[in-house]
Amino acid sequence: MQALDHIKVLDLTQFEAGPSCTEILAFLGADVVKLEPPPGGDQGRYLITDKPGLDSPYFLLLNANKKSISLNLKSEKGMALCKKLLPHFDVLVENYGPGALQKLGLGYDVVSEINPRMIYAQVKGFGTYGPYSGFKSFDMIAQATGGAMSITGTPDTPPLRPGPTIGDTGTGIHCAVGILAALLQREKTGKGQRLEVAMQDAVVNLSRIGMMSHYYGSVPAPRTGNRVPSLAPTDLYPCAPGGPNDYAFIIATTPAMWEILAKTIGREDLLTDPRFADQSSRNKHGEELSAIISAWTTGRTKHEVMKALGEAGVPCGAVLDSGDILENEQLRQRGMITTIEHPTRGSFTMPGCAVQLSDSPTEVKPAPLLGEHNADVLGKLLGLTQADLAGLKEDKVV
Repeated sequence: MQALDHIKVLDLTQFEAGPSCTEILAFLGADVVKLEPPPGGDQGRYLITDKPGLDSPYFLLLNANKKSISLNLKSEKGMALCKKLLPHFDVLVENYGPGALQKLGLGYDVVSEINPRMIYAQVKGFGTYGPYSGFKSFDMIAQATGGAMSITGTPDTPPLRPGPTIGDTGTGIHCAVGILAALLQREKTGKGQRLEVAMQDAVVNLSRIGMMSHYYGSVPAPRTGNRVPSLAPTDLYPCAPGGPNDYAFIIATTPAMWEILAKTIGREDLLTDPRFADQSSRNKHGEELSAIISAWTTGRTKHEVMKALGEAGVPCGAVLDSGDILENEQLRQRGMITTIEHPTRGSFTMPGCAVQLSDSPTEVKPAPLLGEHNADVLGKLLGLTQADLAGLKEDKVV
């Protein structure tokens, strides 16, 4: 069985922060039904698309393993059908703009009255209370206001936006954790509850160690770039043939790692050099040490550097770009990168589930087409016939 195969999730999310939450629940076996407004569905379907008329890679990457129903919640019939669905679900997840779901008539007070066991999960930019609660947010806003940008870059650069969407997917994963906790609590109490995760809060949580130097007197916490000055030679080093991503990150934080590193690069003489005798000395001569190691790395590819040091016992990571990731043997063997067959896109290679449970295998399935499961979900759960669905479509309810 899959771990969450007994859990049904009504997914009222869009873009990334909400869909990333419900996708990992779907990966772990939950029956996730994505409720989308007709005629276009989740705005992510046509966001940043390369082929107009087809669901975008953005949507496919965030909505695997889900079902889709189309339902117009702004119509009386659509809202009535939605409310009839609520008793059949364990969890409702939404990340609409501030107050939007309440205005539609699906606030927690309404939902909990219909289904007291419902876990009502909300992802908001700044939460539902506090001076910023009415402000809209996207990933970049969360990264700015959560501290991530202020510690990304070097002292010579402006604050930089970190590449990973920690404001969106980082918040979604936090929300998934909250949902699992609420489900466990429901096993004891029999009651559901409302939970919320603010994107700003999640980014602050993810930035806590990055801002740690504040406690040591560096106020505000500075941007330090790739190098860790207190742990020389921990840094990013250039590799052959010198392309934009031809680098490897090397960490030597213990005397044993330093000794192995020196021997592996053929510079055992460094071990008796007074400039590098201990960590304090290596820190003082960080530039000289970086130049010595760079002379070795630039003669090898990033993969050769990672293999040589990794096998020797020195932590080292090649900087893998998007092409490297999608072809990486390690990731493919673990199932983290997999190729699926989408009904309109064809073969599509994408990341899978990062959580592996020994008794709960995960199979990645393609994201659903809009309304693909109307008959399956609305028919089975609410007893609607094909004629009923045809009438609803004519009335623009589905």
